[in-house]
Amino acid sequence: MSKLMVSVSGVRGIFGETLTPDIVLNYAAHFGAFLGKGTIVIGRDSRVTGPLMLHAVVAGLRSVGCDVVDLGVVSTPTVLLAVEESSAIGGISITASHNPAQWNAMKFVDGNGMFLFPRRAAAFLSTLEQPITWAAWDAIGSYRQDAEASRRHIDKVLAISYLDADAIRARKYKVVIDTVNGAGGVIAPQLLRELGCEVIELNTQPTGLFAHTPEPLNKNLGQLEAAVKEHGADIGFATDPDVDRLAIVAEDGTCIGEEFSLLLAERFVLARNSGDIVTNLSSSMASEDNAALYGVKVHRTKVGEINVGKKMMEVGSPIGGEGNGGVICPEVHYTRDAPAGIALILGYMAESGKSVGQLTAEIPHYYFAKNRVEVAPDMLDDIMEKAEDIFVDVPKDRTDGLKITGGNYWIHIRKSGTEPIVRVYVESETAERSEQLCRETIAKLMA
Repeated sequence: MSKLMVSVSGVRGIFGETLTPDIVLNYAAHFGAFLGKGTIVIGRDSRVTGPLMLHAVVAGLRSVGCDVVDLGVVSTPTVLLAVEESSAIGGISITASHNPAQWNAMKFVDGNGMFLFPRRAAAFLSTLEQPITWAAWDAIGSYRQDAEASRRHIDKVLAISYLDADAIRARKYKVVIDTVNGAGGVIAPQLLRELGCEVIELNTQPTGLFAHTPEPLNKNLGQLEAAVKEHGADIGFATDPDVDRLAIVAEDGTCIGEEFSLLLAERFVLARNSGDIVTNLSSSMASEDNAALYGVKVHRTKVGEINVGKKMMEVGSPIGGEGNGGVICPEVHYTRDAPAGIALILGYMAESGKSVGQLTAEIPHYYFAKNRVEVAPDMLDDIMEKAEDIFVDVPKDRTDGLKITGGNYWIHIRKSGTEPIVRVYVESETAERSEQLCRETIAKLMA
């Protein structure tokens, strides 16, 4: 049986094994009690178990006196934006993000519209063993639905001050969008149409029956690549099930990878709104090249959008995110947001007059190798301790797991916060070197 994964990212597990309705209700009730009485916004991705999770969450929150606003099937950034722009005291996004369909999860949102900061998350988790004070029958919370949250989200994206939506509309781009039958189907095609695009939809019915492996990695996007070629499209976009990650396929039908979603957005934004970039330790060193081009700095944080978003707020960064396709545009909000990323990249294409392939070619290319070590949950710490012993006499950064930096490469080894795995990321100047370093590192960890 899998382990219930509990971290600052929330709580997730395989539904019916480690994540059951009684566990969901318990976490929701404790979260409501932790925040205090008030309104809590909830939304879910399209997973088949979403309605069951929803009922348990609503029961837990109302039973401790919290009022509930249900957004229905929406993107995770839509949930966070709805909290930020309301008087709600918090929110819960019911989603397991890029995990397979048997997984589900709850992500906990604070009243500022961001996921709980690490100390705040730790404070909440410390309450889980405390008894719950249930509301009396005449003091339970209310329930109502809000079907307009995606509309407000689209409007916020279109209102980005430096985005020339009319310039995008004038180009009449042909775009293929693949939302893997996740929540992206309720927002991405509509945004594209309002930007004047001819939209070819792939897997945009939010059924929760994922059409392919849901993580938007190159290896999972063959259908999108083929569709871009078949239709002679200008660009293809792919989102994960909760729509906070974005991948791109260029006009020649080649998937250029998640990393370039952030890198392209950096170039577009920095030319119009100067300021330091913030990204995590596992994102491409091409961000340093982008920063040098505009005379700004790069701030590196732990993996996790809350760490990036928090640092962006501190330094006043105009653009940031994570190299897994997570673009954070503060003019929308301080969370990873694939719809915002789509608009920024189309804006870059329209104002430059260049194709996405041409724009990508202008960014220095490094090559990633990414793999994972699947281990028993109780062996995660042992693997990390072994990593310390493998690498000697090289610079080490222990901000988040272990990052080893060489002259023209880096290796990042860290425990996942969402699955019982150790991730190994490598970046260097050649694909062959990155794959070699990744293989060698995993072989040493498993020896």
